[in-house]
Amino acid sequence: MAETQDRSGVVIVGSVTADVTTFSQRLPARGETILGEQFTLLLGGKGANQAVAAGLAGARTSFVGCVGDDLFHDLIVDGLSAAGVDLAHLRTVPGPTGIAHIRVDASAQNDIVMVPLANAFLDEAQVDAALEALAPSTSVLLTQLETPSALTRHIAARGRELGMTVVLDPAPAAPLDAEVWRNVDIVTPNETEASLLSGIAVTDPASAEQAGRWFLDQGVGAAVITLAERGSVVVTPEGSELVEPIPVEAVDTTAAGDAYAGYLGAALAEGRNLAEATGIAAAAGALAVTRQGASPSIPSRAEVDALRAEHPESRALRAAVS
Repeated sequence: MAETQDRSGVVIVGSVTADVTTFSQRLPARGETILGEQFTLLLGGKGANQAVAAGLAGARTSFVGCVGDDLFHDLIVDGLSAAGVDLAHLRTVPGPTGIAHIRVDASAQNDIVMVPLANAFLDEAQVDAALEALAPSTSVLLTQLETPSALTRHIAARGRELGMTVVLDPAPAAPLDAEVWRNVDIVTPNETEASLLSGIAVTDPASAEQAGRWFLDQGVGAAVITLAERGSVVVTPEGSELVEPIPVEAVDTTAAGDAYAGYLGAALAEGRNLAEATGIAAAAGALAVTRQGASPSIPSRAEVDALRAEHPESRALRAAVS
């Protein structure tokens, strides 16, 4: 009898940046200069952050993306490697690495300007070569919208063709071709992204369920809409459930969504169902907001398991949101 192929790997196709982050009591008004308290320069980018999260979650993780040949190159490579991410499909291109300028205020809210730079070099040929090589050992594909928009349709379609579960984090939110949605198995917007994409103002679990139904109407298999401190709403053709939040004190929300997405992908790849996977992902996101920075805020699997053990109530699912 032929040996069954192990397909428990996760592949992330996405962006990588050097994150320049400033921390201040408040954000400046237009034209105003203020003094801040702290500055960091760290690995970031939604794709790279999700790869770090999946790696720290214990999944066999591969990253597909582009980095520049500038002074930030080693920062990127070292940060991803430290999380155990396979970089066989990270391509070095001439010019600068992508940059994200992040400002964080005392209430832990942030704003971000992301400049793609090297990320713009990601193309269909690189994606095809990577996914075809990884398909025999990989069951989950994560992608986002910080790479060229024309590629999103191709990435989702190739993942579907190769039998992977395609998970789309639609951030930064942007209109997508109808064909993209039909090739997405799970979409994971936060309330702002869900509102922008669906046209439904998401303000609570009931409206999140309505927005989730909009994604399913477009052809998506399931929608997981995160509501920050109010938990997350899982919408499938069978119904909807509210994943209870874990209460924490937020310090910096940067990369919380990426921690969530990476852990979700890793949990799915290890065979968890969607309800179980969202509970694990929620704990990872909760821990991430208690720490400063992007990738450095992403917790280890041991920390996530410990937090879940401390909060068994967070494992309870409330059926029928509305």
